[in-house]
Amino acid sequence: GVTGVQTCALPIWILMYSILSLVILILDIIAILQVIRGGGSPVYKLLWILIILLLPLLGMLLYFLLGNNKSLVK
Repeated sequence: GVTGVQTCALPIWILMYSILSLVILILDIIAILQVIRGGGSPVYKLLWILIILLLPLLGMLLYFLLGNNKSLVK
């Protein structure tokens, strides 16, 4: 046989990074859908969607912490 050849064994960090990336993508999609369905002006919605797209992890966290609270952003 051939020595030194691994068969489909990915390093664990690649698997963990892939899973984390998928979770962030799903949460970003949920946040964007909430922005679209929520209240607020079209400019308000567009700004939140841009923040979420440009800063996937931070934008999504900011929206879930601040964006749903209409008293903070008028």
